[in-house]
Parts: sequence; C-alpha cells; structure tokens
Amino acid sequence: MQMPNETRLDEELIHAASALLLRAHDPALHRVAAAARGASGAIHLGLSLATPRVSVCAESSAIANAKIAGEPSITTIVSVGLDPDDRPRVINPCGVCREVVPKFGTDELRVLVDAGDGRVIAATPEQLLPMPWVRARSYA
Repeated sequence: MQMPNETRLDEELIHAASALLLRAHDPALHRVAAAARGASGAIHLGLSLATPRVSVCAESSAIANAKIAGEPSITTIVSVGLDPDDRPRVINPCGVCREVVPKFGTDELRVLVDAGDGRVIAATPEQLLPMPWVRARSYA
C-alpha cells in the first residue's frame, strides 16, 4: 500500500529532525531539533540552543534557516525531543513558538504535533493557539 504524499512528506520531516537530534544532542546545549518544509519543498533544519541565561527554540532556528535560504514561507514544521529511552519523538511547540511559527507560515500551515495517544497529527495555528496574544496599544 502506498502512503499518501502528505504522510510521506511528514515522515521525511520527522526523520530529518530526528537524525539531526541524534547527531547533535547534548542535554546541556541542544535538546530539541526541528525541521521545516519551505514553500519550495526544501527542508530546513533547526536546533535548540541553550546557555545558562538564554534559550533559542529549534523551531526558531529552522525558520531562520529557511528565511536565510530565501524561502518566502514554510508549509509544515515539526519538532522532536528524546523519549526516556533516548529515542526521538515528536513534541509540541512551546507557547512562544505557537506565536512565532504562524508568522512565517503559509495560510495552510501544518504543525505536526503529538496527539497525546501515540499518534502524530497535523494541527493548524488556530488549534495550537486559539486565543493569540495581542499587544496593548502603546502611548508614545
């Protein structure tokens, strides 16, 4: 049986992020890897960066790499971390990433997430952040 193209492409993203995490994992510096598919179809990778004072999410670095490569937007993104047995697994974006990712996605942006029952599903930004943060008016 042939997998639907979307499923095959999702698996390709998960595999790319997983391979990066296994290669670069360092619990003090790099605990999460991400893969973003650009509108061109290319995959752009990102790695979390941590210091005692600052952390940069893997999703942000994947998006930055996509923008550096000239991508106008991303269509799908996924993040992976390690499970208790040191196997890569899809994890869900933090609150900051739930705000950042949609700003760089297409109207049909898909975020691959852990459904909580062992399944990986595609979510929309509205499903991830149903009530987005709104900045208060500034009085300058």
